[in-house]
Amino acid sequence: MFDSLSERLTAALRSVSGRSRLAEDNIAGAMREVRVALLEADVALSVVRRFTEEVRQRAIGQEINASLNAGQAFVQVVHEELVRTMGEANDALNLATNPPAVVLMAGLQGAGKTATTAKLARHLMERERKRVSVVSADVHRPAAIEQLRALSDEVGARFIPSAVGEAPVAIAKRALADARTRFDDVLIVDTAGRLAIDERMMAEIAQIHAAIDPIETLFVVDAMTGQDAAITAKAFNDALPLTGVVLAKVDGDARGGAALSVRSVTGKPIKFLAAGEKTDALEPFHPDRVASRILGMGDVLTLIEEAERKVDQRKARRLAGKLTTGRKFDLADYREQLQQMGNLGGAESLLEKLPGVGMLPEQARARLDEALFRRMIVIIDSMTPRERRFPDLIDGSRKRRIAAGSGTQVQDVNRLLKQHRQTQKVAKKTMRKGGMQRLARGLEAGSQAASRGGPPRRRQRRRRR
Repeated sequence: MFDSLSERLTAALRSVSGRSRLAEDNIAGAMREVRVALLEADVALSVVRRFTEEVRQRAIGQEINASLNAGQAFVQVVHEELVRTMGEANDALNLATNPPAVVLMAGLQGAGKTATTAKLARHLMERERKRVSVVSADVHRPAAIEQLRALSDEVGARFIPSAVGEAPVAIAKRALADARTRFDDVLIVDTAGRLAIDERMMAEIAQIHAAIDPIETLFVVDAMTGQDAAITAKAFNDALPLTGVVLAKVDGDARGGAALSVRSVTGKPIKFLAAGEKTDALEPFHPDRVASRILGMGDVLTLIEEAERKVDQRKARRLAGKLTTGRKFDLADYREQLQQMGNLGGAESLLEKLPGVGMLPEQARARLDEALFRRMIVIIDSMTPRERRFPDLIDGSRKRRIAAGSGTQVQDVNRLLKQHRQTQKVAKKTMRKGGMQRLARGLEAGSQAASRGGPPRRRQRRRRR
């Protein structure tokens, strides 16, 4: 997400670098580029006008900090205005009510509403330790009930059955009574969508809302629709008291216009971003972190949080212990690291959260093919346990057998072995220089920073007298 917007904005901001001061004449070109970047990202025109005017006025009147140059000061202004446009801070779900807290999901058909319902259930169970039940009140699309049943089984949420012949309001009331008797913490109600907004749809969901009085009413919108997402959200907000928005399918949107338009047009906060088909692909929306991603500054805090949740700590400690005792980093270890990278969303997802990656040449980023990492795992799986442990045994005939077994070429096997040797050297050098201890300290500091909501503090060295 935000690839094209990030590329255009960073190019515009570079044009201001090297300036000794910020003034109308030397930021005019950059402001034109910023305006074009936002329009190409399909940001609503009213938002573009307001954003660029605010940036222009703040930049011209900016008192530059002695530690910043004019270019850095301009970047700071743009970053702060991006954060303000998208909502200042993360707006978490409000579940402070007598259980069960009811969450009503609304949106058009095809926006990803049912999948997002399952993702939200998993999020609440895993991160907030809630007992969650789900129900489908979508009687207009028979497959919707079965889809939610399958997804709830996958994530471990309790599924409350419903049938096509029932009235949506009756389904919602029965589910609420059922969730109360089972002492569930949260009930998520999936509703019907249409291909377009119509009176019948709005009347139906308004009746459901009145019957169950949800504490949260979330509008799920397809991020790929750009500024149309904000227009649709506004139409729903006029008919329903929405409490927030979930941007779905953000992995398919390289522009990011919806994220910049929704808050300004509707006045409602974006609460979550849903990316990908996996049920764990839901993350809270932090405007400051997203603004940093857009400007190529990365998002280290989110990366740390993902690592804490998704990296197998037992395997990580075992590998650290193995390297500490001087044993080699073999191909089985290499496979585990590739698998862990996949758990964190793959190379592309990792890199977009690292500072400065937005400045990498396009050719360098294009080489980060996710299929390449999956192919490497398949090649390792085609080896015998002894070959994984002792890669030096792999000669020409073994390479041909491994290539045939994995459906690849001998050149692919050679490339994998070369990359493993390079990784092995890095691991050995890291251990020799005490890097594992430094890495552990860094992760611990980052973990503490994530809980505080800020970057890790640098230790102050004591001066020796």
